Amino acid sequence: MADKFDEATQKELASFLETQQAIARLNSSVQQLTTTCWDKCVTGTPSTRFSRGEENCLGNCVGRFLDTSLFMVKQLEAKRMQIQGSR
Repeated sequence: MADKFDEATQKELASFLETQQAIARLNSSVQQLTTTCWDKCVTGTPSTRFSRGEENCLGNCVGRFLDTSLFMVKQLEAKRMQIQGSR
């Protein structure tokens, strides 16, 4: 089916699919982060508020996730720029 499209459209479709796959991976990572941080940090029965220890733990856990995600985004952006530069 992709053969029916011109080269520019094929590249646009490939880029769109790559973006959608990246979004799906990010959503999966967020879901995994939520589960991991919850299991690691929330040790008691959930109530209307987190304990101070739980709150600090969740903040640190999410902070490390964001640091890692930012690093990954920068790496992916550099790779994308490298690929675009080679075209």
